[in-house]
Amino acid sequence: MRKILVVDDDDRLRALLAEYLGERGFAVEAVADGEAGLERVKTDHFDLVVLDVMLPGRDGFQVCREIRTHSMVPVLMLTARGDETDRIVGLEIGADDYLGKPFNPRELLARVHAILRRVEHEAAKPGEVLRAGPVVVDPEQRTATMDGAPLDLTSTEFDILRSLVENAGRVIPREKLMGMARGEAWASFDRSVDVHISHLRRKLGDDPKTPALIKTVRGIGYIMPRERGPER
Repeated sequence: MRKILVVDDDDRLRALLAEYLGERGFAVEAVADGEAGLERVKTDHFDLVVLDVMLPGRDGFQVCREIRTHSMVPVLMLTARGDETDRIVGLEIGADDYLGKPFNPRELLARVHAILRRVEHEAAKPGEVLRAGPVVVDPEQRTATMDGAPLDLTSTEFDILRSLVENAGRVIPREKLMGMARGEAWASFDRSVDVHISHLRRKLGDDPKTPALIKTVRGIGYIMPRERGPER
């Protein structure tokens, strides 16, 4: 049985999610603050963490950062904030998805299933290493290197890079790229993918004005050549 940890200070919402997800075959544990959530992640195995942003003490962003220092457990963040910047921050620090409050429990369930399907897909390819020119991605270990040097990537950056390398030589539309990385279709107006690409280029040492590794196809999306492009 899949185990889900819910971290939210709203007593009513915690009870609702525990009941709703529990009735759908998940073993659910719920805690009211970030410190308790961090302790449970460190001492037990969970298949997914549902994490509220607005928590007493450490907020959800701080908790997610701390989780990522020692665990790659998938994190779905809940936020009552409508600011797109806050949502992008959550993804940049390692969250796997976000969902705004109030939400329909069915949508949360769909996102949970999408994240878990993605994790299963990665686990189904043990030992397969992906390569595109100087970039090497190991999906099983969730590590990536550039010319042999390890890359320090957030969870979202890793998933986007993995998708680009896996489809090297093919143009991937923006919304499809986020869907491949996040396990669901993203609205075409969501520009967070451009932010992640910018960060990836910086970490790869790719000149944003004349990129050789992650090229922009104007009005469509991005492509990673199979081999390193010519130096300019």
